[in-house]
Amino acid sequence: MRTPKKSAIRPTSGPAGRPADDEIWPRVTRELADDLAVDAPARDRAGKAPFDEVARLREAGLPALLTPPGPSRRGADWQAACAVIREISAADSSIGELLAHHYVLSWTARFLSGGAATSNAPETLENRTTQERWLLAGAIEPSRTTGRPEPTLTPVDGGYVLEGRRSFASGVTVADRLIVGARCTGTSEVMVALVDPANPAVFTESGTDRIGQRLAGAGTVIFDQVLVNPRDILGALPGDEHAVAPFTALAPLALRLLLVHVGLGIAEGALAEARDISRATQAAPPQIDDYPLGDGEDPYLLLAYGELATAAHTAAAVVERATEALAHGLLAERSLGVEERADIAVLVAAAEAVTSRSAVQITTRILELVSGAAGGGPDFDRFWRNARALTASSSASHRLRDIGDHYLNGTHPRLTLRA
Repeated sequence: MRTPKKSAIRPTSGPAGRPADDEIWPRVTRELADDLAVDAPARDRAGKAPFDEVARLREAGLPALLTPPGPSRRGADWQAACAVIREISAADSSIGELLAHHYVLSWTARFLSGGAATSNAPETLENRTTQERWLLAGAIEPSRTTGRPEPTLTPVDGGYVLEGRRSFASGVTVADRLIVGARCTGTSEVMVALVDPANPAVFTESGTDRIGQRLAGAGTVIFDQVLVNPRDILGALPGDEHAVAPFTALAPLALRLLLVHVGLGIAEGALAEARDISRATQAAPPQIDDYPLGDGEDPYLLLAYGELATAAHTAAAVVERATEALAHGLLAERSLGVEERADIAVLVAAAEAVTSRSAVQITTRILELVSGAAGGGPDFDRFWRNARALTASSSASHRLRDIGDHYLNGTHPRLTLRA
């Protein structure tokens, strides 16, 4: 079990007349993380749908109370939500990923409105999510899977018919509601619908063959002529990327940054657990051929931990700068400009590139350090598997190329909703 650490979550001040966020949340998150860490190896081996883990999240109040805040200032602020994801991920990164998707999806209607306060849709979705204690899953952007048609929405009397299938990275096996982007057959625009997975025309197939992040609730959903009420249409994505409001284009950046916090949590969790194993091994009476880590003054061991701790600190510094920038962008809403959005995109890309490499490097090296040590059995490879699964779809080289193009040529990252 990892050593409990001081929470990175800081109480935040609300507007005049509203008290600061309750200081209980750092303690609640830390206690939940420690609880998840206790049986993380056993749950990873079992690979079951995370119903029990979601129940623990609900008991702690995290899905409802750490929704990114809008003008009404409900919930914690963005930086606190990121800190929650990071700490939960240090204990169980699958649950961190599941919660990350939920947080971003809970703001879907607000993103689609471009930050406009003229529509009731954002308030309606956020209120319903909080009051009904929903866990959300899905994706608003079109699928990038080649050779597979994307879901479609066909206008009919009384609403729309949703049909097709789509694979999702997280949450669909345990979600209370799905948020799905589908191509409208009448206009060819991508419309975003709120769907109840309990509908008898919705079928979910669990994705149980993942190398890592096995408890994130990934799966494929089949929509067999699902009738969607017009009030459950949350908005539409502009067909022309140049017509996308800068605030709307923060949606994929928000998800990417939260997943960066998941990766950082994996690295920090692996490093802390390895340190505990090393300390326990050093405290044990040395035996011939059974003392793989040496003592606390082994210069090579100290060098290894120094390098790994520095890699984690470096990644954390880059991630925190990107988090602060995105938090300011989210608060700007409609006043956010194209240049500001481009700067945020570059910082998020840098955080992705640094953290993905650090997470894989740290979890790989940690496996070597704890190999054969007491407490460092085969279950410890879950950190490496989770880091690989999480970063597989994001190329550090692509992110670095985009950063270089922006730095050298002033090119803006594309205003697209694709992550």
